[in-house]
Amino acid sequence: MPGRLQNKVALVTGAGSGIGLESSILFAQEGANVVLVDINLEAAQNVVALIATRSPNVKVLATKADVSKEADVKAAVDLAINEFGRLDVMFNNAGIMHPADDNALNTEEHIWDLTMQINLKGVWWGCKYAIIAMRENPTDEAKGLHRGGSIINTASFVALMGAATPQLAYTASKGGVLAMTRELAMVHAREGIRINSLCPGPLKTPLLMDFLDTEEKRQRRLVHLPMGRFGEAVELANAALYLASDESSYVTGTDFKVDGGLSSAYVTAVGEPALPPPTSLATRQ
Repeated sequence: MPGRLQNKVALVTGAGSGIGLESSILFAQEGANVVLVDINLEAAQNVVALIATRSPNVKVLATKADVSKEADVKAAVDLAINEFGRLDVMFNNAGIMHPADDNALNTEEHIWDLTMQINLKGVWWGCKYAIIAMRENPTDEAKGLHRGGSIINTASFVALMGAATPQLAYTASKGGVLAMTRELAMVHAREGIRINSLCPGPLKTPLLMDFLDTEEKRQRRLVHLPMGRFGEAVELANAALYLASDESSYVTGTDFKVDGGLSSAYVTAVGEPALPPPTSLATRQ
């Protein structure tokens, strides 16, 4: 039975860990050839090796790139085109949450600039070169391939409602991702290019756990979560797969929230045990 991304080509930034790692594995399992992009080349190569054991019928490449540099992003997209002849899915997932990111009084300018350079400008570069590539995608009706494609930009629930633990630069950068995604989606909708934001809630990934480095900080987040637990990266990968696939063919310009109900909560139950994640979720980190 064909996979949901059969014959398609996907590029994932930040593919060496967290959401990017799980999404890369899932995209390959669903039939996509995948270009794994990460500033840590060894981490991306480890994912290539992992995919090779699980999805031997697809091709997977790893390349090093700093998404804050235009030339690096262009080179990664060019690699996908040169190797596979097209780009159908661009997952702009790479980002940072700097431990020194704080409130307006304490966040230093270089932390602000670094966060914007990676989290916002990096997504801009990714969108720019993906759009250029997707405009040129050849149509192959026999393989179900068409001009255009799907661009997914990782934002965050904090862009919708603010963070209880101050991280101003991160929150502002993700708000920029939401606004940019909406506008690009409108501009390019009739070219067959769908562009959506993925808004994760608090996840049990290195990015967040390194930031929430005390039990007090972790509990400060958990008290707002109706489910009483942090999400798993693979749960976001499943959402990214939906946005990448033709199943979401009428979805563009959305802020797709996968946050355990956090953004809909006013108050949460206290004293009830948290429900564990489904046993079918196989975390590989």
